[in-house]
This record gives sequence, structure tokens and C-alpha cells, in this order.
Amino acid sequence: MTSLFTPYAIRSLTVPNRIWMAAMCQYSAEPEGEATGVPTDWHFAHLAARATGGAGLIITEATAVSPEGRISPYDLGIWNDAQVAAFRRITSFLKSQGTVPGIQLAHAGRKASAERTWVDRGRWIRPDEPHGWQSVAPSAVPFDDSATTPAELSAQQVRHLVRRFAEAAGRALAAGFEVVEIHGAHGYLIHQFLSPHSNHRTDEYGGSFENRIRFALEVVEAVRAVWPEELPVFFRASATDWLSENPEDGREGWTADDTVRLAKELQARGVDLMDVSTGGIAPGARIETGPGYQVPFAERVRGETEMPVAAVGMITEPAQAQEIVASGRADAVLLARELLRDPYWPRHAAAALGGEVPTPVQYHRA
Repeated sequence: MTSLFTPYAIRSLTVPNRIWMAAMCQYSAEPEGEATGVPTDWHFAHLAARATGGAGLIITEATAVSPEGRISPYDLGIWNDAQVAAFRRITSFLKSQGTVPGIQLAHAGRKASAERTWVDRGRWIRPDEPHGWQSVAPSAVPFDDSATTPAELSAQQVRHLVRRFAEAAGRALAAGFEVVEIHGAHGYLIHQFLSPHSNHRTDEYGGSFENRIRFALEVVEAVRAVWPEELPVFFRASATDWLSENPEDGREGWTADDTVRLAKELQARGVDLMDVSTGGIAPGARIETGPGYQVPFAERVRGETEMPVAAVGMITEPAQAQEIVASGRADAVLLARELLRDPYWPRHAAAALGGEVPTPVQYHRA
């Protein structure tokens, strides 16, 4: 059996293979009313298709821990019981297909209150516009020249948001999820605290590396306290802001060295795996893309710490994914756009490489 199709044991869970689905926003929930943030038939069909396609673990889109934590008014949330009830239908089906259901807990911070990506190129929605609201952040620094200036969070408000993450984790458990991933990447709130590009605070949550990682560590500790010991916690990180690699830009950012240091602190607090991505904190950052371009960052975390990792970023070919896992560069691969193009990518990869994925009985004639 090829490495890509070997089971992966993590705490009490056994994920049937190493092909996992990364969180991808669908911008398809109701923006207001009782159904705000509630998963719909679209979300069920979207996630169910990848489960029947053979993905070993599926992580839902960035799911907001509070209404103002949504990226757009059309995002999913996990702050009330109606959302929990709707998620149960999805998690139950994923489990029935042998897939492990995971949820990504998120807060958008200064990147909140935006349109759907296909409407006006995802423009910012001002607080005085329909469906808009005031964004918040570590510092009153907007993402770009067209964005609303966020309100700077007080230390008390920061601690309140730590509780919101913990409450969301409790609801995620009630909804049937077996993996919780804390979203600390792509320029959203936790990442905004981590990066000196966006964090200009002078209190205990800003300045030094130890202060800038404080919010992330407090969230992890709060989530781990309510999440069962036998179930894993993941953390998604942007390994670099792609700013320090280009010092002529004159912008300081989060670096790969910082990520290695953070990984050690996260593991000491009960994080079981780091989902290693990059970027998202600053517009105009020069990102060097290409097939597997983010894999070296995951490989470095795995090589310099004891933290298991999942690799992401332009992983499109079965042989490429197999090499990443077989060579020990990562413990699993997380696919995103490739699973949008082909929900049955894991099944096709198994056929190409001589592996196996769980097959629904309805498909045995194929």
C-alpha cells in the first residue's frame, strides 16, 4: 500500500488515509435572520461529495466563533444552537462514509465585513451599509487603503474572544465534529496578533514575540480545556508573511523562524498537528508560487520540532502527493482547489497509485 493511503492515528482517531480536504469558504449561508451562519443544503452537498470521493478527513470552511468574526455576511458560524443542529446532519453523513469531520474555528478580525468573492471582487462592506459591521483587530490598522479602519480591541475584549473560541469548540463537539482546527493563518485575527505587520500594540498582547503569540496560546489553552482529551486539535498557520523575504519592501512580518518557535509552544499546550500554509496578512506581498510551493515550510516545522504537519498549496498530482508523504516531508496533504475541480480526486489517485479508499456500497459496480 502506498504511503498516501495508509491510515493515520492521532489521539484516539484513525483517519483512513492521508488525503484531506482543506477549509474553503463557500459564502452560501443566509446573511441575516434566524438562519444566519447556518449550513444549508449547498454545504451538505459540497462536503458530502468529497466524503463519497474518498477524502480521509474533511475540514469545514472558516466557521466564525461570533457574528462579527465572519469574513462575509454569508459565512458559516458556530455561535448558536440552530447552527449546531444543522451541522449534525453533515457530520453524521461524513462519519457514515468513513470520513473524519473537522471544523475550522475562525475570527476574521480586520478582514471581516466583506462581500462574496464573486460580487464586486469581494469589496469591503462599510458598517453603515446593509449586512455590514464594524471590524475589530489588534491595532487600528486597515488591511488596505479601501478597507474600513478596524476598532482596536481592549485587553478585556481580547480575553472575551478567547472565551468565544472555547464556547465554539464546545458547540462543535455537540455538533459531532471529531477534529477542531484553530485558524491562525491567512491574515485573520489570530494571525493579525502574531504578525508585527498588523500588531502595533504596546500591552501584553503586542511588541515582543512572546506577547504577540499570547492570544494564540490563550485560545489554544481554552479550546484544549473543553475539547476531549481523546480528540485532536489542529492549528492552521501562515508560516511566512512573504515580507521579510523581500526586505526592500520595508515591511516587517512573521517569518518561518517564528513559525518553528510557535510550533513548539503550541505542541506543549496540546496541539496535535500544524496545518502549514503561508501569506494573507498584507496586500502586495510577493509570493513565490509553483507546484508544492508551501511544502518546504511544512517540512521545516516537521524536521525541527516534534509537531506533525499537513502540507498544502498547489498539490495537484497523485505522484506529487505520494512523494510528500512517503518522503516524510509531511504527515498528510490538504487539498483545496483540486478537490473543487474533482471531488473524486482521492478515488482517482488510488486507481493511479494502487491504493484504496473507502467505497460506498452504491459504487461497487463502478
